[in-house]
Amino acid sequence: MLSHDLRRDDGILVLMPDGPLEAADFETLAAHVDAYLEQQGMLHGVMVKARAFPGWKDFTALLAHMKFVKGHHRRIEKVAVVADGGVLAVMPHIASHFLKAEVRHFDYDHEDAALEWLKRDVRVAQPVA
Repeated sequence: MLSHDLRRDDGILVLMPDGPLEAADFETLAAHVDAYLEQQGMLHGVMVKARAFPGWKDFTALLAHMKFVKGHHRRIEKVAVVADGGVLAVMPHIASHFLKAEVRHFDYDHEDAALEWLKRDVRVAQPVA
């Protein structure tokens, strides 16, 4: 399951996976994010906060995740991965080869530092006419 908090005032999406990710998680997420992007054009940042990566429920969920990333990564300025070691800690190194966004890892207890970084030096989003 994937919980999310779209902080519209800051243009930051916080993602909190708390169980195996499902295809429906990404459909719901896309609906909220797409509505925001129609008005604002860009997300300043995405924070992924999890102690450990919970994996996907099935192959359909993996494909839905990849489709979401492919359809949105060009409209995200920064990604902060807030996690203890493991897969999520090395994700920024891997993701930097596939994403336009700048990706950085923060230890799980440094969520405030991650939010500060996401808010710093953001481009001013102009609402889409």
